Amino acid sequence: MGRPLVVVVGLGPSDEDHLSPVARRHLTDESAVAVLRTARHPAAAGLGPIEAYDYLYDEAASFEEVYEHIVDDLVARAQSSGRVVYGVPGSPLVAERTVELLRTRKEIAVEIIASLSFVDLIIAALGIDAMTSEMRVVDALSVTDRLRGPGPIILAQCHSTEVLSAVKLSIDADLFALRPTAVILHHLGLADQQILAVDIDALDRFRDADHLTSVYLPELRTVGPAAEDLVDLMARLRVDCPWDRKQTHGSLTRHLLEESYEALEALEHLAASLETETDEETLTAAYDHVAEELGDLIFQVVFHAHLAAEDGRFDLAAVLDGVRTKLIGRHPHVFASVVAETADEVATNWEAIKRGEKGRSSVTEGIPSALPALLRYVKLRRKATAIGMDPPSLDGALYELRSAIDGLSEADLAVADDAASVASGAAADAIGSLLAALGDLATAIGVDPEMALRRRADALASEIIDHESR
Repeated sequence: MGRPLVVVVGLGPSDEDHLSPVARRHLTDESAVAVLRTARHPAAAGLGPIEAYDYLYDEAASFEEVYEHIVDDLVARAQSSGRVVYGVPGSPLVAERTVELLRTRKEIAVEIIASLSFVDLIIAALGIDAMTSEMRVVDALSVTDRLRGPGPIILAQCHSTEVLSAVKLSIDADLFALRPTAVILHHLGLADQQILAVDIDALDRFRDADHLTSVYLPELRTVGPAAEDLVDLMARLRVDCPWDRKQTHGSLTRHLLEESYEALEALEHLAASLETETDEETLTAAYDHVAEELGDLIFQVVFHAHLAAEDGRFDLAAVLDGVRTKLIGRHPHVFASVVAETADEVATNWEAIKRGEKGRSSVTEGIPSALPALLRYVKLRRKATAIGMDPPSLDGALYELRSAIDGLSEADLAVADDAASVASGAAADAIGSLLAALGDLATAIGVDPEMALRRRADALASEIIDHESR
């Protein structure tokens, strides 16, 4: 004897006109035990009295709980009678969670009877080719904070205004050059069918949504397709551009450094604009500049990843997956059971995890000695705090600063020209202590001394230009 059998048939996407003869034959077979997931379907009315699981939707706390109850009951019925026919809306193979669960149950056999789905009616109504358009089908109930592109996308199970609102909120329309358009597809194949194209913000104003409502998004250009297009462009440049063809990891290093500094400058300008009462036009220009410079910086990453891919080492996907995996591992307070309620606790955990990953004996490993001295000192100070050493206090930093100034003698302050300037000795030690005290003071009050000095250097540059123009 074989395993008990569950025969799954689809009711089709609308009324009886789209119910296949084989599905009708199975469901109306008087010798079979038949049950429907829901009788709230246009094709169910002409099948006669068939038991349905609609009562579970009122009793369970979630859809997943409903589906699990349905599967448990189907398995029990099949084991009792040997065979049960199970009718589901649309096609058993499209957006049907109970069929997924049934297929995991080893104690039964599952037979699927193919039928039309809501997707078939949608592509017919819109006149699109699912293959050439690379269309995707997404369960609207599974959409989280951000809906991923590209389009076109069919969103199934848009059964309420709440679901439509969640879909709308998952798309940040303000970031799109062209606002996304949504097509509401309601009761396709029925006499009251509606096909409405609306702005994405108006999506949840449609009040007739029910279990026969879907949404079609013709295009949704998000991070994924944008990154893929940039990777494709990089490949084209390596073939057709003489300059790009001759570049190596070594030749590109100076460009990475230059683009980093240009991005930093743009970010500093934006930060300054945000701190002042800047008009909208100036602020928009500052944001646009940051976007441009970050794009140049990202392109350097794409370039290096492509060179590595040519050598069979890694590609951009490996870079992105690597940093995502690393960040998950370094945030156990987010993705695991570790508790960290303050930024300092996060930093301490971070350093401990990082040392374990890298096999380092000290947190100082990995900080390049070639960093600008002030930046290196501040990074070392942060590492010290992260491993439990006392952070600089405001009073302590002020005391050290005053002591460093008071400790300077006239001999220390002897003037030397550039040719005679020294990096060691009493004067150099005193100046080093003074700069370290300034770094500690800045750290104690939450100021980045490197950035502060850069801004002062920018001001000096302006003063020089003004002086030269006189």
